[in-house]
Amino acid sequence: MSVHTKLGAPQTQGFLSAYLDALALVERLHRLLLDVIKDEFERVGVLEINAVQALLLFNIGENEVTAGELKSRGYYQGSNVSYNLKKLVDMGYMHHQKCEIDRRSVRVRLTEKGRYVRGVVTGLFASHAEGLEQRGVLNPDGIDQINTSLRRMERYWMDQIRYIY
Repeated sequence: MSVHTKLGAPQTQGFLSAYLDALALVERLHRLLLDVIKDEFERVGVLEINAVQALLLFNIGENEVTAGELKSRGYYQGSNVSYNLKKLVDMGYMHHQKCEIDRRSVRVRLTEKGRYVRGVVTGLFASHAEGLEQRGVLNPDGIDQINTSLRRMERYWMDQIRYIY
């Protein structure tokens, strides 16, 4: 059966359209999140790091990790993790040291300066969560439904990748 035959049914076309809308929305939301973080950092006068780097610091938190763990733990989704780590180390937001067990590997953790940035992002997110709930934009059930749906989609995509390989 061809793709056109599979997608020909009106119900399928409607679901496909809604799926494509959801994908575009997730992408727009991510870009908007980066803009919101950038604006917050401009407001507090932290201009030397970008929103992607700020999110990286937020996600690392109090952990000490290797570059490889950043991706495997879901802390960083980009393709240029080494570049951003080097920049953050050079600017004093992160410490790095060779791993005792595997000397080829480098472990990183936040400095006091990095923890400050993490605190700014934490405060921003806490403010957003409070505002969303207080204004009735989302309630706990609504956010749970969104998270459940997105996790299902994530599992489906992960299964597709495993199926390919």
